[in-house]
Amino acid sequence: MVDYGACPQQTGGRSTDLDRVMVDFLQRWSLRLAPIPAAALVLVSLLGVFAWVPTDKALGLSQRIFYFHVPAASMCFLAFGVAGAASIAFLKTRSEIWDQAAHAAVSVGMVLATVVLVTGSIWAHTAWGTWWTWDARLTTFLVLWLVYAAYLLLRNLARENEMAPRYAAVLAITGGLNVPLVMMATRLFRTIHPEVIRNPEGGISDPRMITTLMLAMVAYLILFMWLWALKVASLRLEHRIDRLLEDSYQRSLPS
Repeated sequence: MVDYGACPQQTGGRSTDLDRVMVDFLQRWSLRLAPIPAAALVLVSLLGVFAWVPTDKALGLSQRIFYFHVPAASMCFLAFGVAGAASIAFLKTRSEIWDQAAHAAVSVGMVLATVVLVTGSIWAHTAWGTWWTWDARLTTFLVLWLVYAAYLLLRNLARENEMAPRYAAVLAITGGLNVPLVMMATRLFRTIHPEVIRNPEGGISDPRMITTLMLAMVAYLILFMWLWALKVASLRLEHRIDRLLEDSYQRSLPS
């Protein structure tokens, strides 16, 4: 178990209390308010994708995967950005609150990032005739995925190491700095990755397509907030159990 109390605090108790209030407020209200809107918007989005939007002339039915791929990519970028910001706050304060917020954001972000890789590969097989190509956008995104996979691996394998949260925070910040490069890859490098919005050669241009995409984006945003809040609650419960087990072990030792 990581002992956060062993880490030197660089800010006062008032700042730590404010941090806890901020994260607790967002986490509790996400748990209370997010589930129903998320479920409703996901259902409406699915109806829009399969029953309302027109089929793209150039890409055919495979274009419909964009409504899952694009929101997942956008929200995983948001998740990794949140993880990077929370990790900076953790390195400054050494507060477990920010460490748990970052850990939860990475966990949810990795689920979304994996959805991006899977849906992108499915589309690529249809459009390009291959499951994978070392395109600039794909390669930079894979590097991003590997950085955060290393983050989760470190958290799982070095749970007893008191330095693990700090090493993980550095990884989260490094990955966050890579997000703009992934987003700008289609402009910075020669790439065959399509521009999805307003692409004359095929993409999302019809008003019904844009409306459905925006609904899907909001659905994924609320879903991210809910899953993040659930993961934070899980990490807190896990930390409390570890403390109880440690206290029980210490009491069982002969005095």
